[in-house]
Amino acid sequence: MEPLTVAQQELYDWLVDYIREHQHSPSIRQMMRAMGLKSPAPIQSRLEHLKNKGYIEWSEGKARTIRVKGNARGVPILGTIAAGFVNEVFTDGIERLDLTGLPIRTNDYALKVTGDSMIGEQICDGDVVIMRPITDPQSLREGTIVAARVESGTTLKSFHRQGNLVQLKPANPKYPVMEFPAEAVDLQGRLIAVWRGLDPDLVV
Repeated sequence: MEPLTVAQQELYDWLVDYIREHQHSPSIRQMMRAMGLKSPAPIQSRLEHLKNKGYIEWSEGKARTIRVKGNARGVPILGTIAAGFVNEVFTDGIERLDLTGLPIRTNDYALKVTGDSMIGEQICDGDVVIMRPITDPQSLREGTIVAARVESGTTLKSFHRQGNLVQLKPANPKYPVMEFPAEAVDLQGRLIAVWRGLDPDLVV
């Protein structure tokens, strides 16, 4: 589906959470309050964009007819990520992991872990990690577990800054700390959750 703007994503994420909790769609006034707006026009515009991009079904002028479409049902499994050294990652997402009931956002995705470099963080070979795209790398907290792409591939490690350098630290003493110039590291996602013992019934 076509990507959302920041404002559209904010409303969509709020709608997903609201409808999941209340089992019905909100009013325009409720959406205005949630988004900090004083006019209904921006809400109606965002709803129209969400509808046109395929994220919701909505009868214009009838706020309580909003229905979130199937994209909220799960997160795409985009391949594997090395918890060891590095490997290639991110495929076309041929599977989806059904995490209905969890606060998952539209752009979140899942990766299957290979390797044992993060066992000290209770992330084991064969686990599935749920990742959220990083929109502002400068605000990333020290020690955040990230999916980081470097020249040789992508790896799952803890993120640390040392001046103009980035350190990617394992949670297993068998593996070395990886150090790169900050501009050579592409931070692609931060860890949201770990899913262990993947049930085939949850893959759709």
